[in-house]
Amino acid sequence: MTEISPTRDEIKLALERVLAWPEVARSPQLRRFLDYIVQRSLEGQGQSIKAYSIAVDVFGRPADFDPQADPIVRVQARRLRGLLEQYYSGPGADDPLRIDLPVGRYVPEFIVPSPPGETESAVASAPAPYVAEPPSRGQVTVSWFVLLVIALGAAALAFSLSTWGPRQEALMQAPGVLQRPRLTVVEFQNATGDDAKLIATSGLAMEVVTDLEAFETVNVRFAASLEDQAAAPGESDFILTGMVRRGPVGTEALEYSFSLTDRPSEGVVWTRSIKVDEPPTGQMLALDKVSLDLTAALGSMRGPVHGRARELLAQYSIDGQENAYLCRMLFDIYRDTSAFSAAERARSCFGMLIERDRRSGPVLAAMASLTAELTRTSPSPVRAEELQEAGDLITAALEIAPTNGFVWEQRARLHEWLGEHEAARSAYGSALQLNPASMDALAARARHLALIGQLAEAIPMAKRAIEGAPSPSRWYMAVPALEALSQGDYRQALQYAEIYSQSDRELGPILAILAAQGLADDEVVNLYLPRVLEVPSFRANGVLPRLRVRIADSGFIERIRKALGAAGVPEGALTRPF
Repeated sequence: MTEISPTRDEIKLALERVLAWPEVARSPQLRRFLDYIVQRSLEGQGQSIKAYSIAVDVFGRPADFDPQADPIVRVQARRLRGLLEQYYSGPGADDPLRIDLPVGRYVPEFIVPSPPGETESAVASAPAPYVAEPPSRGQVTVSWFVLLVIALGAAALAFSLSTWGPRQEALMQAPGVLQRPRLTVVEFQNATGDDAKLIATSGLAMEVVTDLEAFETVNVRFAASLEDQAAAPGESDFILTGMVRRGPVGTEALEYSFSLTDRPSEGVVWTRSIKVDEPPTGQMLALDKVSLDLTAALGSMRGPVHGRARELLAQYSIDGQENAYLCRMLFDIYRDTSAFSAAERARSCFGMLIERDRRSGPVLAAMASLTAELTRTSPSPVRAEELQEAGDLITAALEIAPTNGFVWEQRARLHEWLGEHEAARSAYGSALQLNPASMDALAARARHLALIGQLAEAIPMAKRAIEGAPSPSRWYMAVPALEALSQGDYRQALQYAEIYSQSDRELGPILAILAAQGLADDEVVNLYLPRVLEVPSFRANGVLPRLRVRIADSGFIERIRKALGAAGVPEGALTRPF
């Protein structure tokens, strides 16, 4: 193929052909993407085609878009390259002009395919390359080695591009990826050799099923044996099996072992061992603890049964594939980062749901949180109508799903965001009563208690949440940071604060400044101070007025005031909008 400088009309005609192809036509985002980069090139603005401009102009990302935090442009570029390859390998094979999007770039190239036989004749008529001296046996010249590497790389690239679409399609269609994963819990085995200890496993599997149903993010079922599970091979994406055996000789301890198997591959993807020291009279209580331990890991959106969905969302756009499960996963990703772009991606997903799914309690509750919290992360000032909308959404969510722990957790967060601390504390309690295995609700409650001056009560809750959650989210580190600050362990406090600051743009940098001042580390103070002054909610309200909404501990507020003043924050910025 030959790269040329075709006319504008030829390029526009080539663009129209691709945009009219059904595989591209059904994706508005990819149509806009391709049209944007081609039109910009026609206008002589190819140098301005960057990830940032595409994200803002094509995908509606905000002005503070961070290409490193949000891979939307890279993801959609891969999709577009794959579709272009499919089109020119199929219906567009005879097109007189091709649009190509080189790997690693967003500026398109326009290529005329070589006529049949032209390549071969050109090679045949070309003069023989000059060779100064035949290489000795076993020796490979540098030039030929380079050519070999280039040839192999080109072949690998061609294969990757030609199979990208099918690979993505296979991933999209894989069971349990686009929909809520299906988990079968098989009755656990008693390997103690003592029939008197049947209580150690009797009913445990059913208890796990019941506890997992409270999350509503996993389709879970019970099977009495592996034979029963084998009789229904198409009903599970994962299978949980387990057993209990005696602990060390001379003790009443029991040791539980569990394995999670990926049904399609038959591979073990997760294991858990739990030791229980309770005497026989406490075995029912022990069963409850074991069930909660398992459920906390398997029900979490960061748990092993949701790993494939998180991988999908990290690599690909789900344009046209939205459903309540994937939107909920995007919401959880937003919780991890608190990034405006992640919030917008989740909100966009919820907005694309069909009416039935959009009217579910958990979806309305997530939308309520996004609506309220975006007023804090958005550059726009807080508007009363947005807060009213958030309140209406959470009220509707509770009317639809009054016994859903996730809905109550979002209500608690809304109360907390508005500074209604008693109502928040009560709502967090309801969330944990409905789903005691939710480590997110437990960690959020612990953080709230710590910020209203009840750190001693918060510390054991936070520790239990961190130990019980698979891959604890960064915002779990608020209480450990506050605990270390209270103890004067500034080095430990800084480590936790630096993690926490990645998910709380308001309080995280302030905690890092407090810890750095304790270490007399001006470099770290200077690193985090600009981040404080850039927070939209601080600029719109003043630093301390905003913090007083979240923090009911007046002593801690005063400590923050002195620390920020010492760091160089003007008094006006502390007390009023700036």
